[in-house]
Amino acid sequence: MKDVPSAESIAAPQATRRGFFIGAIYAIWGAITAALAIPAGFYLFAPAKDRKAGEWTDLGDVSRLAPGAPVEMTFRRNRVDGWKVISEKSTVWVVKQAAGQITAFAPQCTHLGCAYHWEEAKNEFVCPCHTSLFSIDGKVISGPAPRPLDRYQTRVENGRLLIGTIQPAREQSA
Repeated sequence: MKDVPSAESIAAPQATRRGFFIGAIYAIWGAITAALAIPAGFYLFAPAKDRKAGEWTDLGDVSRLAPGAPVEMTFRRNRVDGWKVISEKSTVWVVKQAAGQITAFAPQCTHLGCAYHWEEAKNEFVCPCHTSLFSIDGKVISGPAPRPLDRYQTRVENGRLLIGTIQPAREQSA
């Protein structure tokens, strides 16, 4: 007669060292997968930080601006790029008219983006790259520039000048 295995030996298999290590390896793989998948899921499916619309930057006191004399002012603005916040330093040309209206021009020429400067002797803005000339109100006098200088949105609150986003100028009619 053959030996028949007992019911006890069939019901409970013995835990082996090999089985323990295989289980441990699966657990470690699961932990590594979770450690990589959770941040990747947040990156892919969570919305990036939105830049606040209508962000205004304080340039300073308007009482120090002389009418009809452009002043180059420096400012620092934070820009949000996805999850990264970048602090950028930039300049702006500010002109106060006799009536008190204030215009802030972007510092790049509208031809190829070179930095222009104010020539007080000529009473005009001059771009040194291709000799575009602009009047004190930003209009093209001569040169290859296709349109007037771009302007920032401006507003005055409590005697302080605030600038917003750049508003591209429209092309001049020939």
